[in-house]
Amino acid sequence: MGLKDNLSNLGEEAKGKAQEAVGKLTGDKDKEAEGEATQASANVKQAGENLKDGDLKGAAGNVKDALS
Repeated sequence: MGLKDNLSNLGEEAKGKAQEAVGKLTGDKDKEAEGEATQASANVKQAGENLKDGDLKGAAGNVKDALS
């Protein structure tokens, strides 16, 4: 996996966590859900990168995170 892809996925996940936190603080359920969806998307992308690298255990962990 390229460093650029890894950093992009980490950035997207951080953005999702921030959106979710803002949603919780403000009581905005839509923003909270948007943050959760952004995090799930980042985890799915990371799983794809792990699969490309042959890291099945890492990919499985990312999919698990995306679904939780």
